[in-house]
This record gives sequence, structure tokens and C-alpha cells, in this order.
Amino acid sequence: MKYSISSGLFLAASLSTVEAERVVGAYIFARHGDRTPKVFGSTQLTDLGYREVFDAGSFYNRRYISDNSSRQIEGINPEIVSSKQISATAPSDAVLQNSATGFLQGVYPPVGTVASQTLADGSSVEAPLGGYQLIQLSTSTSSKNSEDATWLQGASGCQKAILSSNNYFTSDSYTSLLSSTADFYKSLSPMLDGAFSSSQMTFKNAYTIFDYLNVGKIHNTTSTFPHKSDLTKEVYHQLISLAGSHEFNLAYNASEKVRAIDGAVLAGEILAGLNDTIATEGKSKLNVGFGSYGTIFSLFGLLQMPAASVNFTGIPDYASSMVFELVTNATGTSFPSASDLSVRFMFHNGTITEGDEPAIYPLYGQSSELLSWDDFSKKTKEIAVASDEEWCSLCGNTDGKCASSDDATTSGSTSTSSTSSSGISRAVAGVIGAMVTLAVILGLQALFFLVGGFRIAKRNIAGPEMASPAVVEVDKKA
Repeated sequence: MKYSISSGLFLAASLSTVEAERVVGAYIFARHGDRTPKVFGSTQLTDLGYREVFDAGSFYNRRYISDNSSRQIEGINPEIVSSKQISATAPSDAVLQNSATGFLQGVYPPVGTVASQTLADGSSVEAPLGGYQLIQLSTSTSSKNSEDATWLQGASGCQKAILSSNNYFTSDSYTSLLSSTADFYKSLSPMLDGAFSSSQMTFKNAYTIFDYLNVGKIHNTTSTFPHKSDLTKEVYHQLISLAGSHEFNLAYNASEKVRAIDGAVLAGEILAGLNDTIATEGKSKLNVGFGSYGTIFSLFGLLQMPAASVNFTGIPDYASSMVFELVTNATGTSFPSASDLSVRFMFHNGTITEGDEPAIYPLYGQSSELLSWDDFSKKTKEIAVASDEEWCSLCGNTDGKCASSDDATTSGSTSTSSTSSSGISRAVAGVIGAMVTLAVILGLQALFFLVGGFRIAKRNIAGPEMASPAVVEVDKKA
């Protein structure tokens, strides 16, 4: 049985400082902090979650920002943030946006009276909130999902990704677990009554059930969670193991790249962020992204992280973070050439507290802990989705941004043949044709009413609204 990722379970190399190595850039991606359960909707970051992400951000301040660190990113401002040096993104979601803000407060904490300005009249103005630093947070494209969704893929908007994830529900592994765990989930009914119906207490809702009980385990006392004693260590491990198996298989499938669409887009953002550091010769230094466990699972699959440890198929804890470090052994102080750069991948499960560190893992099934920039770039391009055109092509979408993309492509490819011999464009000809057709229909309709003696009367109809078209959804609660 596969359990959740735990720092104690990972047998990977710990970080060691290489004296000659220089850190020239980094891309950090983190999960949100502790939050309210999904099952009730309107999820919110808790005070505990705020503390978790702030502590995680503070670790990266000590590692990459502080003057006292041997791993400080070369040339980065150690106290006052420079907007040109850092880029931060998160999906448009309250839990993820607020987590990112809390994390960034740790990366660049308030600086007190250092953040002050002297005005023309000689007076001095200090920044509010003890020198609180403002860092712009942009909306990311790697995931447009809400933490309210019981399965994040269902809201990704990628049609083929949703269909691919649905394929898991007809697989042998899913149907086998659905059957073999039926009694286990029924045994949880005393803890689940009131939040789930009896028909929902199955492996199909493995993550939502785990999430609900996990929040109760963290926050509820026995007075508000009467059956808390039933949530033994063994039961909890089985819950998180089953939830991990369920969600990883919905997020990634080796033979269907589209299932990992969010991870593919994130891979493109990581590549673009590190590439920007190289293109600007180190002017852009640090990228920070935030997202859900679904996006993390998708990326883990694409990066072949289960080859490094089976624990990468377990649910990552709140405030977990991964980092892609851009390093060089080139001597001197100038920015190195791309051929002298390498990438190191590190991951830490849960909040990184003082004295703790992430562990190093090899990427793409390699044995080496470092990949040359050329190899990393080549392999990441193979898994990445880096443009709207690629996304639309892979997802098979034809609406929204894909509709405009198709129109632009069609317009560009048919620009030499889009006019008729009379000089009228296809667009204009289409409008004229539609107007003629409409006139014919209206004429026939008028004749029909005139000859048949029918008349149009206004009626008020009281009754149910027309049902909306069916929409394919993944693992939604009934």
C-alpha cells in the first residue's frame, strides 16, 4: 500500500554545499497551506495554513535571499525586494492566492525603518505595517481550478483531459479498489454521517473523504468530532494511501499525456522562468508559483519522479514545496554561458521549519542529481505545453481562446483565397447569405399564418426551466 509522502520516508541525498558552486536562479513551486474542507465549499485558508506557508517562505529567504547564506542567489537584493528580480504567480483562487501572499511575506519579510523615503520638504515617510513589502502576484496559467472543486481536473477546461481522467473509472485498478474497499468505507459511516450520504462513502470519493477527516483530525476536538477516536493511525494511513492512489491516477497516465495537462503547462512555465534568467543574464533571478496537489501530481508524473521514490505518488502535505535550482561551477563573477549551467531538483513534504531542508532527487529517471541545462531544457520541452495553440491542439477545445485561435489561423491560412471572384469577402458573403435566408423564412412564415388563419398570442408558462446541456464532470459529489 502506498502511503503519503513523508520526509521520514524519503531516502534521498540531503543537501550539501558545494564550495565552488554558484546559484544564479531558482523556480519554487509550492502547495497551499492548511484550509477548510472541500466538501462544504467556500474553502478558506486557516491561521494554521497562513503560518505554514509563511514559515516555508522564510526558509527560502534564509536559503536564497539572506546575505549570510552560502546558497544566496547571486546579485539578489537581500533586504528590499526588486520587482525585476522576482516573479510570482498563483491561480485565481482565494486559498491559493492568499497562500502565495503569505509565502512571499516570508521570502521578503517587513524591513522596518529601512523602508522609508525622504520627501522634498525634508520629512521622512515610513512604509506601513513595519515596512511590509509589496510583491506583485500574477494569475498563473498552469491551473484555473478552485479549491472548492472536489476534483480539480474537472474544472481545468481541457476537454480531452477530463475524458482521459474519466477513463480511470473504467480501469481494472479502479474497479478492483472500488470493490475491495467497499467495507472499509462503510465502516467510516459514524465519522462521515451528515457530510456524506451512504452512497457517497466509497472509493470514488476517496480524496474528499480523506480531506474531510484530515481537517477534522487537525482542528476538531472530541466534542465537535465525537467519533475522532475511530480515526486511528492505521485507518488514517489507509485513507491517505487510497486517496493518493485515486488522485495520482486521475492526474497522470503514462500513455495519455493530456491527462497531465496542468503539469504540462507548469513545466512550460518553469522552463520559461529559468530561460528568462538565462536570457536576461541573471537580471530575473527568482520565480515563485503556487498550485494544488493535482498540478503537483501531474508534474511528478511527467518528471518521472515515481522512479526516484514511490512516495511521489502520495498526497503531498500542506505547504509542500519543490525547487528547480539553476547552478554553475564556472569561476568568476560574470553570468555563465548556458553550457556551464545545470539544474538541481529538490522537494520537501510539508512546511520547512528551521533546521530542516528539502531533499535532492534525480529528474527524468536519471541517476545524476544534476542535469545540464541543455539536457533539462530538451527533456522539459518534450513534456511541456508552452502556448495557447499547443493547449488547444492537445485538449481538442474549439471554444473560448481556442475559437479565436482557430479563427486567426483560418484567416491567416486562407487570406489569399477568402474573396470570391466578384471581390466580396467570405465574411460579407456569409452575412448576405444569412439575410437572404432569413427573408425567405419570414416570407414563408407570413404566408403560413395568413393562409392557415393562425395568429401569434403571448402566453405565460409557469413551470420548470429548460434543462442545461449535459456536461461531463469528473468525480463530483452527488
